[in-house]
Amino acid sequence: MADYIVRASAAENQIRAFAASTRELVEYAREIHRTSPVATAALGRLLTAGVMMGSMMKGDNDILTLQMKGSGPIEGLTVTADSRGTVKGYAYNPDVLLPPSPKGKLDVGGALGAGILSVIKDLGLKEPYVGQTHLVSGEIAEDLTYYYATSEQVPSVVALGVLMNRENTVRRAGGFIIQLMPFASEEIISKLEDKINGLDGITGLLDQDMSPEMILEDILGDFGLEIMDRLPARFECNCDKKRIEKAIISIGQKDIAEMIEDNEPIEVNCHFCSKHYNFTVEELKELLSKAKR
Repeated sequence: MADYIVRASAAENQIRAFAASTRELVEYAREIHRTSPVATAALGRLLTAGVMMGSMMKGDNDILTLQMKGSGPIEGLTVTADSRGTVKGYAYNPDVLLPPSPKGKLDVGGALGAGILSVIKDLGLKEPYVGQTHLVSGEIAEDLTYYYATSEQVPSVVALGVLMNRENTVRRAGGFIIQLMPFASEEIISKLEDKINGLDGITGLLDQDMSPEMILEDILGDFGLEIMDRLPARFECNCDKKRIEKAIISIGQKDIAEMIEDNEPIEVNCHFCSKHYNFTVEELKELLSKAKR
């Protein structure tokens, strides 16, 4: 089944909810980045969060970037998403290997360690919105829940999961974000807290092969769940040679001149999709002339 996001409301719009199935895009990220199991889990969780959070934005050109930098061996993660269900991302150290956590699971928190979460929203204004919080666990879902509570003052529950096969391919991936609106009644808040506290966790729901609709029905069925719409989700990078040329020009005349002096072609790799772009010495000379203009 192709990946997709479900957007929904419940309790007469006192609750808004998002759920996503992301197995295909997480597996694609694993393939192109050749991530280790723990890096696959970490990146997969943040990709899942990013594609749901991106779908919350209104404008077609709005861009969301989630960046986690930590003291652990994975060093960090960067994910970028738009409002149309497109997401891309990478792990700084995709080869990281760690023993299982004390609970016997992939140790994403240990891979990230202590650090900072940055949420950057480019909404076409003069300056992007930037929110930052400390990582509370490195487990990503808890960090985003804390971010929403402290930076956006939106009580939220974020759940993200990636399950691996024995051969280290992705078996299931997905998650949900449930948020209380400012006018939510105390009764609804209390009832939702009880429901969330009674959940076994997102991995249990994913392991039952539950769709995003089924997951939201399981949690919010008693609240008058209303599915608003569905949106395809996919991993997609918009890099091309023209964009890479602009990036090379931006590094400055001195560095380009040094590349030309080496008299060897260069290869530039895209962090997000691992595509390779080659530039001959003649092409570098053309870029140098553009940089001088």
